[in-house]
Amino acid sequence: MRKLKTIVHYSLFTVIFLFISSIAFAQYSGISMQNLSTVKVDDLSDDQVNQFWIQAQTSGMSMDKLEALAKQRKMPIIELDKLKSRIEKLNKAGVVDVNEKSRDEQSKSTNDNDETNVKDVNAAFSSLKPKIFGADLFTNKNLTFEPNLKLATPQNYQLGPDDELIIDVYGNSETTNRLKVSPEGSIRIPLVGPVSVGGLTIEQAKKRIISQLSTIYSGIANGETSVNVTLGNIRSIKVSILGEINMPGSYTLSSLATVFNALYASGGPNENASFRNIKVIRNGKLISTVDVYEFLLKGEAKGNIRLQDQDVIKVSPYETRVEMLGEVKRPGLYETIKGETIKDLISFAGGFSNNAYKERIKVYRNTSKGKSVADISGDAISTFIPQGGDEFIIDKLLDRFSNRVQINGAVFRPGYFAIEDGLTVGKLIEKADGIKEDAFTERAIIYRLKEDNSLQVLSFNITDVMAGKNDIVLKREDNIQIASKLDLKESFNVKINGEVIKPGTFPYGDNMKVEDLIIAAGGLKESSSTKVEISRRIKSSNPNTESSQIINYEITPSLTPTSDIVLLPFDIVNVYPVPGYGPQKNIKIEGEVLFPGSYTLGKKNESITEIIKRAGGLTKEAFPEGAVLIRATKTTEVDQIITQKKLDAIVKQSSDTIKSKSLSDKESQLTPSIVGIDLAKILKKSGSKFDLFLEDNDIIRIPKTLQTVQVSGEVLYPVKMKYQKGKGFKKYINESGGFSARSLRKRSYIVYANGTADATNNFLFFKFYPKVKPGAELIVPVKLENKKLSALEIAGIATSLASLALILTTVLKK
Repeated sequence: MRKLKTIVHYSLFTVIFLFISSIAFAQYSGISMQNLSTVKVDDLSDDQVNQFWIQAQTSGMSMDKLEALAKQRKMPIIELDKLKSRIEKLNKAGVVDVNEKSRDEQSKSTNDNDETNVKDVNAAFSSLKPKIFGADLFTNKNLTFEPNLKLATPQNYQLGPDDELIIDVYGNSETTNRLKVSPEGSIRIPLVGPVSVGGLTIEQAKKRIISQLSTIYSGIANGETSVNVTLGNIRSIKVSILGEINMPGSYTLSSLATVFNALYASGGPNENASFRNIKVIRNGKLISTVDVYEFLLKGEAKGNIRLQDQDVIKVSPYETRVEMLGEVKRPGLYETIKGETIKDLISFAGGFSNNAYKERIKVYRNTSKGKSVADISGDAISTFIPQGGDEFIIDKLLDRFSNRVQINGAVFRPGYFAIEDGLTVGKLIEKADGIKEDAFTERAIIYRLKEDNSLQVLSFNITDVMAGKNDIVLKREDNIQIASKLDLKESFNVKINGEVIKPGTFPYGDNMKVEDLIIAAGGLKESSSTKVEISRRIKSSNPNTESSQIINYEITPSLTPTSDIVLLPFDIVNVYPVPGYGPQKNIKIEGEVLFPGSYTLGKKNESITEIIKRAGGLTKEAFPEGAVLIRATKTTEVDQIITQKKLDAIVKQSSDTIKSKSLSDKESQLTPSIVGIDLAKILKKSGSKFDLFLEDNDIIRIPKTLQTVQVSGEVLYPVKMKYQKGKGFKKYINESGGFSARSLRKRSYIVYANGTADATNNFLFFKFYPKVKPGAELIVPVKLENKKLSALEIAGIATSLASLALILTTVLKK
């Protein structure tokens, strides 16, 4: 028994699950699947393809994914290939584009909401199918056709069960009653009793209620008491919608609802529906027929009656539907009824576009075995009767002018002009308001199309034509080109270098002098002298001549010309500085001097001792052996990195009060590098070979007395320890734990506080370590490990050697 119950429970659960799943699948399928088997890419305009690709990209779809979805929707492979080709063509032409930011946002939202993504993809695919005129009327979110319940009750509104009446009595007697109409069609008024109002209009009901109230309110008869009857809450009605509808079924609507309200609630007619023959059936009788086109084209809602309870709306399939393509304002699918012609269809489609060719319309028509094509002249538009499945194509006007010529170049009004009888080149130039002053009059060109549309060139002399000689009669699409003298020669310029405010290249002008060019360059700098050189190109066919001519020139501070020399195109002018002139050169001295700071060099060869003397000499805490000279030099990027490391090491070993100067310091665009000095020796003998001359931007750093020594590298315990006079290199290593297993002892070295370094010397089995001084850093490098050969590598080498030995033996024997 338990097993039976269990089986029943599982079976019931399975049925419920399958039922829910089928509903969900049906809903999802209704959203996601479309039939694209009838799509014809050749009939699509560039705008339609563009719109499709933009919508697809904004929904986060790639071309590969769209191709897969199109195949699922039964799009023919041939049409799919055509679509891809059209998209690629528009992409190359730069027509198709989509904002990158919106594409990224859509791509992110795609992962969060698959259903929204499916709708976006459907919207993209929908743009490939011809639009059914009127279909989006009932799917437009901005147009709901909801009845306005705040308006006055319509005069012909008939009361029924569940309607609410508000009866307001005022005057000598005052009372208000809100009464609902019963299923029998009556209301019960206090002190009066039941009053039948079902099927009456508001006015009729009002008269009946006042008549009944007159029996208890005597003031109604003489006007001392008044009665007002209005409609409160209105009732609901049930309407059935059948036929070619997106969501057929029964709908509960407001009693004020019309046919359009019901169609909107049901999702509107589907792809096979007629929009011109929607029937309203009441009590088994046809009472109204709705033609949606009347509303769309004329704004008239004929047949859009107010519905009553149990009304039936039947949407029939269309009988005759045709397609309008090409140059009409609203291309799409249109439904025709008996008696309508192509003229009516063109009116439905909004009329011809501005570029439409109206003389002939092409129609593709289905026959019993295939298709046929026919041409309809403009005169037959009002009589030609469409048939179901017809495709009408309105072509564009040809981009071809029957009476156009153009003139371009050195005329005052270039552009297109109309050909008149006997129009010649001379007359066309007059129409263009004549030639410009810079026009090249010796020769102009006419590009002319021959009978086979190939191009030929005719030339003429403008001066002769303007004088009435050898004038040429123009033909359709002739293109006259009049060149400018300025366009026919190289662009001339001159160049100025040296002591001017804005050196560079400037346009050349006739009669230009050196002084004019200096003014164009912003004038002279303070450092400029009177010496100027002009270098000039030499025009010579002899390759052994000088490459350029040098002309010496002198200028005055007032820039008054001192010579009749005139510049020529491509001259180069060099303005030289005053000998010995230059900006002040500054150096810095930092650390342990009495007056640290910036100093200006008083002479070209000012030495280190002279600057230290100007700075007040060293303080008692100064450590001259650790002094450093930093000089700006041009180096490679690798040298910059190495130099910065050295600077950091020196600052690390020196006093914390002296900070490192970064390579990116804005005071100099050059790279600081270390110059090894021995300040103690320098100060002992001023002017010695160790007493270097200072240069611009030099920095002298003098630290405090240093009391530590740093041990780094391949030791067991790298550490900074106190300096002890007389303690050797090996002793400091031992106090750091000794050499590590990976240390390269013979390459150990020391870096002193002043930036100099000293290495370990090796002789036979003896090692001579460098002397240790305060502030020094002892560095033990790492030993590079030798890679051992694998067995396979050894075998390979052995085989190669054996082969080589065999070859040598063979050669020697021969």
